[in-house]
Amino acid sequence: MGTKRELTDAEYEALASFRSAIRQFLHFSSERAREAELNPAQHQALLALRAAPGRRLSIGQLGRELLLKPHTASELATRLTRAGLVVRAPGTDPRERHLEITRKGEECLSALSSVHRSEVKRLRPVMAEIMRRLGKDEP
Repeated sequence: MGTKRELTDAEYEALASFRSAIRQFLHFSSERAREAELNPAQHQALLALRAAPGRRLSIGQLGRELLLKPHTASELATRLTRAGLVVRAPGTDPRERHLEITRKGEECLSALSSVHRSEVKRLRPVMAEIMRRLGKDEP
């Protein structure tokens, strides 16, 4: 097993830049979600549902995907359902319900995802440069 080397000043700067870029993106994302009358967790839930196999998740799966406690995931699902963005559908286990994104949810997510894709493309060179700086190895 090799010895752990100390990070260089350049690596600390790159890590700080990486963290800053992520925080800037998350701020951008939160603001766009709010403009669409969603909170960031609702936006993330819609994105997770859209990306899931079969475009459906159980509330437990949604909670794990978003790193939420079960009661928080259930509350989020309730709010999304009330807003007409998702519906609850029966699962394979009769005790389990799945969430499925509605047409309204798809339309809302589509608009948000378009602006997010543009922002990710804008950040791509910045992030690539940070990754390049972090990938440098000293002799």
